[in-house]
Amino acid sequence: MARMLTERFNGEVPSTPEELTQLPGVGRKTANVIQAVWFGKPTLAVDTHVYRVSHRMGLVPKDANTPRKVEDYLMKNIPLGEVSSAHHWILLHGRYICKSARPLCSKCPFDDFCPKLLENSKLD
Repeated sequence: MARMLTERFNGEVPSTPEELTQLPGVGRKTANVIQAVWFGKPTLAVDTHVYRVSHRMGLVPKDANTPRKVEDYLMKNIPLGEVSSAHHWILLHGRYICKSARPLCSKCPFDDFCPKLLENSKLD
């Protein structure tokens, strides 16, 4: 990767997803993280937490069954100025409250209206 950055990109981290994903080990999620954090672009990286919470809380339809489909759906429905914040809110909610195996519904501020949608969910 270092050689490619030096030779192909003049030692600079590229800023487009097309260029970033040319780097070894960089997929769409990582490219989106770099764009959002490093370059301040309104992109949404869909990791396991964002994917799970988006489905469980009914933020995306069931047919959004890939990380890319979740990303596309959320990007269409979250105002661009809120994308970066929304990404962190969803991710952190999934990491600390809406956990995969043992969600902390009793501590969740959304529990009163959360549809708790997830196939094979361990939720009641």
